[in-house]
Amino acid sequence: MDSILYWNEVVNEADRTTHTTLPPSEVGVQGPAGSSRAYAIVHLAMHDAYFSINPKPHGTYLANVPAVPSEADADSAIAAAAHATLSALYPAQQAFFDARHAAAGLPGGQSGADGHDFGLAVAAAILALRQNDPGLGADGYASSVARGRHRQDPDNPDQGFYAPFYGSRSRNFAVNTRHHLDEPPQLGSAEYIQALRQVRSKGIAPQLIGTLPPDLLPSRTPTETLIGVYWAYDNAKGLGTPPRHYNQIVRQIADALANDIAANARLFALVNAAMADAGILAWDDKYFYDVWRPVLGIREHDPSTGPTAVGGNVLDPDADPGWLPLGAPKTNNVGQKNCSPNFPAYPSGHATFGAAVFQSVKRFYDRGEDRSDKHEEELAFVSDELNGISVDNTGTVRPRHARNFPDGLWQAIEENARSRVFLGVHWVFDAFAVNEADEIDLTQNVGGVRLGLDIANDIAANGLTAAAAAGPRLP
Repeated sequence: MDSILYWNEVVNEADRTTHTTLPPSEVGVQGPAGSSRAYAIVHLAMHDAYFSINPKPHGTYLANVPAVPSEADADSAIAAAAHATLSALYPAQQAFFDARHAAAGLPGGQSGADGHDFGLAVAAAILALRQNDPGLGADGYASSVARGRHRQDPDNPDQGFYAPFYGSRSRNFAVNTRHHLDEPPQLGSAEYIQALRQVRSKGIAPQLIGTLPPDLLPSRTPTETLIGVYWAYDNAKGLGTPPRHYNQIVRQIADALANDIAANARLFALVNAAMADAGILAWDDKYFYDVWRPVLGIREHDPSTGPTAVGGNVLDPDADPGWLPLGAPKTNNVGQKNCSPNFPAYPSGHATFGAAVFQSVKRFYDRGEDRSDKHEEELAFVSDELNGISVDNTGTVRPRHARNFPDGLWQAIEENARSRVFLGVHWVFDAFAVNEADEIDLTQNVGGVRLGLDIANDIAANGLTAAAAAGPRLP
């Protein structure tokens, strides 16, 4: 048994469960930023538990790892490190973690005991390192009514705000540089209007397609709708968050490439540290730029609408005060409305997470820094959004869909990023800059894909060490 994969699946189940039962004691690991932090803590603890006992040239994440007993068993150390970090992060699931630890088939005797004690010591050190991380709460935060600024979704006005202080006040996990995006296109610019027209057409609620002007037709295709739902994982009941989805895909790649336990210990630590830094840096930029979602940007595009409205009686043709998006799917929540997420748009968290993860995988397997790669393109990946079991918010079972990526992991990066436009919850520039033909321009420091690539490449170039991680932007 590969202990890394065993406990990775336990983390995946913990994320699924906490977003299904929503225990108050686990609020700190809920949502995309909280879950990415939790995934990183568990996998970095397992990484150091394993590589302290089986050293490699890349070393450990912690500079000062606890002393290693000479007979310590690596599987026992991994199990103890995972169990202890999981128990601290997800206290309502203690019984489940105990059961998985008991079922792990760990050795007895001195080697098992020494490994267990060492794993506990590593877990304590990792948890201590992150004990002062800011929470995800919004106490003290006030939104702006200025045009272009994020406010609650008008179709879900009680949603509140998620993690407004987390990004700016968090120390990074691994990146050496505090990567920061340039500002997005200005309201009214050609790039902004192009993005508005695109999402107005491609992201509209299906019942409103008949309201689109002829020049915005045809609207979203069935394939685009499928892509939007496939990548969603919007804190959904029975599914969890995007970090769970990306870990599911990486597991399948690791299995197909026959990773041994050392490769998995390193790969999953790299992937999840990159994802945690994506959560920090994306949320920092989100609240720094505070860009409104399309649901506000389209409904209030005309200056005569919105909290700061000025007099007018002829609507701008690019405005539609009644526009609504397809929305982030309320999977397995029958009767609830799809909606826009409760945090600013720019950059897209999905785009940042996905680029950080898949670029980390590419760099791990030495598939290059650029966009051209062919990575196990024959593999077929099933999303829990489309597994033949999950239902939409009307109670209809979605079909099972197995998706592959003939153009490799770059295709996954781009699809994942564009999927949010097809749901109507993001502008295309939240993902990347594009030209007039909607072709991606990564030379501009714009969007989550660029940020995620920078995160993955930073860690690949500088290593996975806590001591070199960039500090918070704000105290």
